[in-house]
Amino acid sequence: MNETVIRNFRQEDMAALGEFYQAVTAGGPVIFWWVGEEENVVNVFCAFEGNRMVAKGQVGVFNIIPTESAPENKHKIFINLKVVPGREEDVELLNGVYERLLARAYAMKETLPDGHGTLLCVGNYSAETGYHRYFQEQQGYRYLHSLYSMQCDLTKPVVDMPLPDGLDWTHWGMETREEQNRYMKLESEVWPEAPIGAERLAEYRAHPLWTAIIAREAGTVVASVMAWQEDAGGVIEDVFVREAWRRRGIARFLLAEALKYLQGHGLETASLITGTDNDSAQALYQSVGFHIVSEETRYYMEL
Repeated sequence: MNETVIRNFRQEDMAALGEFYQAVTAGGPVIFWWVGEEENVVNVFCAFEGNRMVAKGQVGVFNIIPTESAPENKHKIFINLKVVPGREEDVELLNGVYERLLARAYAMKETLPDGHGTLLCVGNYSAETGYHRYFQEQQGYRYLHSLYSMQCDLTKPVVDMPLPDGLDWTHWGMETREEQNRYMKLESEVWPEAPIGAERLAEYRAHPLWTAIIAREAGTVVASVMAWQEDAGGVIEDVFVREAWRRRGIARFLLAEALKYLQGHGLETASLITGTDNDSAQALYQSVGFHIVSEETRYYMEL
């Protein structure tokens, strides 16, 4: 049997990564992260037996809590770990990659603003039972929350929704740093426990067809939704309405406009993610044509 070698990903591993991805996804959908830009390889660890990739792990900062935020809000770092089919119970292989991910996560933690704790999190689809057992039973992770993936069929007409009186709407490119900072401040007002942060905002804006669609009242931004293309479909993300303007149909209007935008660029599906316990959000998304397609469960440990 070939010796298992665990090391950082290299660009020449791309063919092996493609074969690994095909093997991992052959049995159905899994949560699988792509490597990303070359500077990200320091966060990616692969296990090889000979020339065959048998495991891949990746770690990344997901939420950075601003220093001025409430102390109970915590930074979040996420990991993604996959092995070839049939090795999901191979604790030695999983541990070998996980230990490197954990060390990298601790290094990332040291770069985050002081005054807030840090959670190391992982998420997998409900059917990925081997990974759930590994993180709970072997590593002591605790339940964080569950999410639904929802999808909308854009080959069907998108229902027109009215914009409440006194409001206008537009696309916002956020081309300047000042505009991006203004958006992040608004967004963190709504999601103080999980603000988007500059790095993730830049990541979103880099996607093809990215746009933010906002509603305004007398020039004040009161609500927003993002949309972009990912692979062959569209993505809806970061839907928010500021508290004083809620329950007026603004989110429904912006969602419909985002769907029409993606549809107008020839995309046939749009997807989004919402909490399984967020009944009002699910009802909102269903009202514009979304339906549930899968469920993800997330776990965490304190770093």
